Amino acid sequence: MSKPSGIALETNSLGRRYGRRWALRDCTFELPAGRVAALVGPNGAGKTTLLHLAVGLLASSAGTIRVFGASPWEHPKSVLPRVGFVAQDHPLYRGFTVAETLELGRRLNPRWDGALALRRLNRLGIPFEQRAGKLSGGQKAQVALALALAKHPDLVLLDEPLASLDPLARRDFLRALAEAVEEDGVTVLLSSHIIGDLERVCDSLILLSAAHVQIAGEIAAIRREHTLLRGPRDGASAVAAVEAEGMVVERSMADGRATLLVRSNPPHALPDGWEAREATLEEIVLAYLGQGASDLAGERGEVGAVTVVDDLEVTR
Repeated sequence: MSKPSGIALETNSLGRRYGRRWALRDCTFELPAGRVAALVGPNGAGKTTLLHLAVGLLASSAGTIRVFGASPWEHPKSVLPRVGFVAQDHPLYRGFTVAETLELGRRLNPRWDGALALRRLNRLGIPFEQRAGKLSGGQKAQVALALALAKHPDLVLLDEPLASLDPLARRDFLRALAEAVEEDGVTVLLSSHIIGDLERVCDSLILLSAAHVQIAGEIAAIRREHTLLRGPRDGASAVAAVEAEGMVVERSMADGRATLLVRSNPPHALPDGWEAREATLEEIVLAYLGQGASDLAGERGEVGAVTVVDDLEVTR
């Protein structure tokens, strides 16, 4: 089965409000088909809200969201068969056996591939006669993933599927996901807090904080666009030279040394005692998450307007 090209998921000034509180606001990004993207943010950042909007469980309060060009809220019959969704708590009918769960999946999904589900669960040794309520956390996650993939979706949305799993179960889940991407070419948006796991399987990043998109793009490009500078704490001239160009994402002072995470390239000439290196993905993510919405607004203007810079989208 050939997989679609173009844009799998697209939002434009998307927002969702509950009363006076915005759970998600001014959210704008594009996820090209074929990508495996990490959706990262602290609790309450709007990750689950975004995923629920993408599967039509919620209507937007502002802006638009489109899955392969169509609104999931307005056109669920054309969108939802193309989307596989695994919710955070891996909801399964506790009284159903695994075999009965797969039969339910067959009856509800027109593109169902029962052989695929059987093959994946057999490989993991999950007993088909076991009731879902008696499965371990890792087994429930694998059954939920098998259900999502057996739909033959073009887009898979995963809401914190690794949160309650031990390291071995996380590894097995990510291996199964990587196999599906390799074999079927699905587009994936994976929400998680575990940066190390995400970096192993994802090629793109969407970072939400304070209900806004702070940065989005290919992970390789994001890392190229950020540099970590370290030098003497009293090197005021070096700190001022970098800050004057408005590139500083985060600054810290400890043990007599200054550390600056900067966007784009550092100054060509650094004073004696200063060094520069490419920042890790975890350092970049934590720096952006550590900024409050007021800090972002003060340093880079209104939060939420996303600008594209050399295949990298950054909030300005």
